[in-house]
Amino acid sequence: MSILGLWSPEECFDYALVTGGYNAERYIEVMDQAAAKAARVFTESARLTFVIQDNCSIHRAESVQQRWPLWQQQGLFVVFLPPYCSELNLIEGQWHQIKTHELAGRMFDYEDELIEAIVDAIDDRAQRGRYTAEHLLINYA
Repeated sequence: MSILGLWSPEECFDYALVTGGYNAERYIEVMDQAAAKAARVFTESARLTFVIQDNCSIHRAESVQQRWPLWQQQGLFVVFLPPYCSELNLIEGQWHQIKTHELAGRMFDYEDELIEAIVDAIDDRAQRGRYTAEHLLINYA
């Protein structure tokens, strides 16, 4: 399982789960949804949305870069962390908490059990942190 998340501390956590890994196409699906949400936020409040991310190759793929102008028109801007600075990426702390506290030591016989456990862990963290969590749906093919 791979997960891609967009976290606004104390506000919301949007995420998508996929079997296997992420590629540029799946990443674009998630970011298109984030851009649509950013457009709604911009229309309602004139606030821009900034997505801060690491330098993973899919984040900088040519097909992704071609989407940047469209996302910017919708009020979403992509900002990159300096290379090798994962400690600056606040979402890494969220992944660590989920892996070491909510999922550690558990065994899953089926993929859907693991998915349910991850979703439950994210929902529990959101409830405790008093922010919303939204499971984004993307093409799993």
